[in-house]
Amino acid sequence: MRTATSRENGSMIPDDILGTRDVATSAEMEALGRRIGAQLVAGDVLVLTGPLGAGKTTLTRGIAEGLGVRGPVQSPTFVIARTHPSLTGGAPLVHADAYRLGDASELEDLDLDLDGSVTIVEWGRGAIESVADEWWDIEIARPTGDAEEDPENLDLDAPRTVVVTKCTLRDT
Repeated sequence: MRTATSRENGSMIPDDILGTRDVATSAEMEALGRRIGAQLVAGDVLVLTGPLGAGKTTLTRGIAEGLGVRGPVQSPTFVIARTHPSLTGGAPLVHADAYRLGDASELEDLDLDLDGSVTIVEWGRGAIESVADEWWDIEIARPTGDAEEDPENLDLDAPRTVVVTKCTLRDT
């Protein structure tokens, strides 16, 4: 199943959000999400990439608030996908997690409504190409602790680096 996510009105994420930015706190991550979410429409697909604890679900909470969908937004890791209906008459949010999927075909098997929803796929890089022709790629990097002392140590509100790019099948 392929979807045509191209729209005549083009990019819905403002140009000033594209590129690289530092996000100092989880509150700022949610605020960035709200700005992004307020611009999204049905057919928009976002892929969130980053290590555990980077802020993917925090960003998604902000996007959900910007879209005006019903919460709460939680990580879909164990349910694979959740749908959050709109409270404002807009597009619903489909929040999926590809972490536990075996391969790209399993993402296609979920039969997500990409055309009728705003779709966020955490851990979807390398799999989204099987279901979408274009998407927003959002990579979140977070600092880790001193590898010699404790490689998993991190400050939950430490600054993150967020990179937002527009991707198409031509780019891959």
